[in-house]
Amino acid sequence: MMKATAFVHTRGGVKNSLIMVVREIKLDRTMEEQPPSSLDRLAMRQRPKGQPIMHQNWGKLLFMHWRIDEKLLRPLIPEALEIDTFDGSAWIAVAPFTMWDIRALPPFLPPVPGLRSAHELNVRTYVYLDNVPGVWFFSLDCNSAAAVLAARAFYHLPYYKAEIELTEKNTSEDYFVDYSSVRTDDPPAEFHSSWKTGEKLPTLQPGSLEFFLTERYCLYSEDAGNLYRARIHHQPWPLQTAKLILLNSSMIESQGLPTPEGDPLLHYCEELSVDVWPPGKI
Repeated sequence: MMKATAFVHTRGGVKNSLIMVVREIKLDRTMEEQPPSSLDRLAMRQRPKGQPIMHQNWGKLLFMHWRIDEKLLRPLIPEALEIDTFDGSAWIAVAPFTMWDIRALPPFLPPVPGLRSAHELNVRTYVYLDNVPGVWFFSLDCNSAAAVLAARAFYHLPYYKAEIELTEKNTSEDYFVDYSSVRTDDPPAEFHSSWKTGEKLPTLQPGSLEFFLTERYCLYSEDAGNLYRARIHHQPWPLQTAKLILLNSSMIESQGLPTPEGDPLLHYCEELSVDVWPPGKI
């Protein structure tokens, strides 16, 4: 924060005071803009305190990442959040996947009708606040109307209703996934992709690009000018390589952003067990 500095009523005094103010502003901005360290990022793998309120299994998930100019994202993200970068670049992703075994916790609570399973497709980037790295979602498309309503109200997330289909194909040597989504809310957006899964990757290590892009254990959201943070917990991502067969998408463009350049960086996960904590106002 900018600090008050007393002005001396002489030409030189005023000049020196202004210099002090400028230096203090630069110092404060530098302090605010320091990204999370590798230890900060690794610490997010620890299980949060308290009781999670939901369990989910995620699977058939494909991370599709592109580099993007940070300046393009800045108007779309709350000012209090810093955009997280790797090697000087911001990143944007489209992530299609499916969920099952969705249930409230503690486990004695009954299942919620219409929330046992769902397909979801999100558009995201990466941010941090107070050295806590997390995800900022631009949109989340889901084929469960109940999930859309609940997430909008409780997690303050930009969920949209969509018609989504996922199909799988096994051959003697390869495994393919085909995923298509058509949003039924406004603004319109569509997605269709097919990919082939590949070999398993080693456990992700801090400092790697793969760790930066995928090892994210909290989400940020905003409602009526208030910021919220919600934690999740799971084992480190068991990632595989993937090869893109087909991609037609307007998900990123629906945010008013340009079409990303080049092919996306791909990472696939077959299955992951996740616990979810309630959001807290920051």
